[in-house]
Amino acid sequence: MIGKSMALILAAFVTATAGIAIAKLPPPSDEAKAKVAQAQEKAAAAGKVQAELLGKWQDIAVQKYTAKMKESAAGAKPAAASK
Repeated sequence: MIGKSMALILAAFVTATAGIAIAKLPPPSDEAKAKVAQAQEKAAAAGKVQAELLGKWQDIAVQKYTAKMKESAAGAKPAAASK
C-alpha cells in the first residue's frame, strides 16, 4: 500500500504536470469554434424536441389517469347511511 506521504507527493506531481500540459495547448481555430457552435445548436434543437415529446406524453398520461378516475368514481356506489 502507498503511504499517505507518498500519495500526497504523487498527487502533487500529477497536478503539476497536468497544469503544464494544459498550458501548452494551442487556441482553437475558427473552424473548430464553428463546429462547436454548430454542435451546440444541434444539441439545443434536440433538447427542445425531447421537451416537446415529454410534454406530449405527460398530457396523454394525465388524460388516461383522469379518465380512469372518472370511470371508477362513476361505478362506485355511495355507502348506505347507518343510524
